[in-house]
Amino acid sequence: MFRCAICGERIKGDIDTVGIQCENCGGRVFYKERPNVKKELKAR
Repeated sequence: MFRCAICGERIKGDIDTVGIQCENCGGRVFYKERPNVKKELKAR
């Protein structure tokens, strides 16, 4: 899943395709949605 940087619309599909555009606003910049998971690391 990707999210359009301009309108926030979710985009499904292959982002590697050349010339992909947001169907809602025509934007070409997308952000990959990341899960909202807290990670804990041990200090050494």
